[in-house]
Parts: sequence; structure tokens; C-alpha cells
Amino acid sequence: MAGVAVVVDTTHYLPRPLVDELGLHEVSLYVNWKGGTDRERDLPDFDGFYAHLTTASDLPTTSQPSVGDFLEVYEPLLEAGHDIVSIHLSGQISGTVQSAEQAQATLVERGVAPERVAVVDSRTGCGAMGFLAIAAANVARRGGSAAEAAAAAVRVREGLRIWFAVDTLEFLRRGGRIGAARALLGATLKIKPILTLEEEITPVERVRTAGRAEARLVDYLRERRAGGCDEFGIQHVRDPERAARLADAGREIFGREPVFVSEIGPVIGTHVGPGLLGVSGTRSDLLDPR
Repeated sequence: MAGVAVVVDTTHYLPRPLVDELGLHEVSLYVNWKGGTDRERDLPDFDGFYAHLTTASDLPTTSQPSVGDFLEVYEPLLEAGHDIVSIHLSGQISGTVQSAEQAQATLVERGVAPERVAVVDSRTGCGAMGFLAIAAANVARRGGSAAEAAAAAVRVREGLRIWFAVDTLEFLRRGGRIGAARALLGATLKIKPILTLEEEITPVERVRTAGRAEARLVDYLRERRAGGCDEFGIQHVRDPERAARLADAGREIFGREPVFVSEIGPVIGTHVGPGLLGVSGTRSDLLDPR
């Protein structure tokens, strides 16, 4: 066998050099805007999209990959002798993982052994999902099976937490992805909510200012470090300066570089809006099990 290939959807938003280093294979979600539809991975950058998002009267929409999109990625990998572990955005907020499961079922009907394709619902998204993919890729690079790579991803998820602050809940409300954070509506003009993604978006607490939200994210990094985490990641939407400050704070707390600092793209950005700042933390022995 040619080893295990790790497939992810584009909502991980890991930096491209890290994606290439890990050898991840991507299935793209779609963004519908300005009268057309683009694969997220085909956009040259995010500038034009976010300029449109902040001025458009009609919110762009997003859509999951089709079963055919997954088969286009899976089939050449299987033909080349790879087994597959496929890790995707929480099934509570997207049908992406269901499309992956349907593609896996289609392949089994065609005679592919079921154990050759393992599909994992990350129950999270963005950089937190990226951490699962990193763990799976590290197992794959050491010759582990698809089942072992999938199990490594699940172990990361069990101890993983993500916090993110948004400038407003308006985009989540308009896009229909607000989940349990709906309880915060009505105070959106007066608060900067801090949220988490535990299968669905859930409120953590309310703060009054962007500065206080940033400070609470730094507090959270300290809590994660005190709890045994020694790796962290930072993501943002159109806010590189605050992301850089948060990364500096993380370097001081963790005594090392972040695994990644990156910008969240249009599919998730449509639903959270500009001004998001997020942090996640995990343990290096889970990211790189030996």
C-alpha cells in the first residue's frame, strides 16, 4: 500500500505552507456571491470577498461539497494505493461530513473495502479542525493505518477547546448558524460575545469592549497552558494586528511559536463577519503521537 492520505475540507484555514508540508488533500466548499459561485480554494485571496461582504445588502451564501466532489478526490488516491482518513467541519453546522460519508458508502457499493476510507466528524471547525488533521497526518507519515490516523484525530478532539470573539452576532444571525448563541441576541449592540464551537456555536461569556475580549482570550491561553496544553494556534478575520498581539502573548505564555497564525476564509467568514479573533490549544503529544 502507498500509505494513508489525509483529506480535509477547506474550512481548516491552516497556512498553505503547513498544508503542503503535511501533504493534506482538500475538498472545497463553495461561496455564492456577486451573482456567481466560487470554490473557496480557487479564490486568489480573500480581499475582494471581504470588501464585498462589508458593503453588500444581501449576505453571500455558502454550500457544502457534493458527493461527486469527494469522489473526485477519493478515487485517484485509492487507485494510487492510498487508504484515506477524511476530516471535516462539524456536522451540526454543515452537511460536508454527510457528503463525505455518502461518498464513502458509494465506494463501498463499488467494491472498495470499508476500512480503506475513514470519515471523521471533527465536531468543530477552522484551526481546531486543523489540529485534528495535523495529528492524523503525523500518524500517516509514520506509517500508521487509516484507523490509527482517525483515532489520533479523535483523541485530539476530546481535549481540544476553541474560543473566539466576534465583533457582532449579526452575521451569525443573518446566516442562520447562530446555534445556542441565540440567547445573546438583543444585547448585540452592547457586547462583544466570546463563543466556542462544541458541535454548534455556544456562548461562553459577554464582555463590553473589544479590548476586554482580547484580554479574555489571553486569559484563556493561560488557562490552557496551566491545564497541560503546550501548543496553540491563532486565527482571525480581517484583524491581523490583534492576531499578532495575541500570538505574542501566546509566545510568552507557551514559550514557543504558535503552530499557526492565519486568516479564516469566506465560507466561515460569511457567517462570523470581520473582526473575529480565535484561539485554540492542545498538547504536543496528541498532535504528534509516537
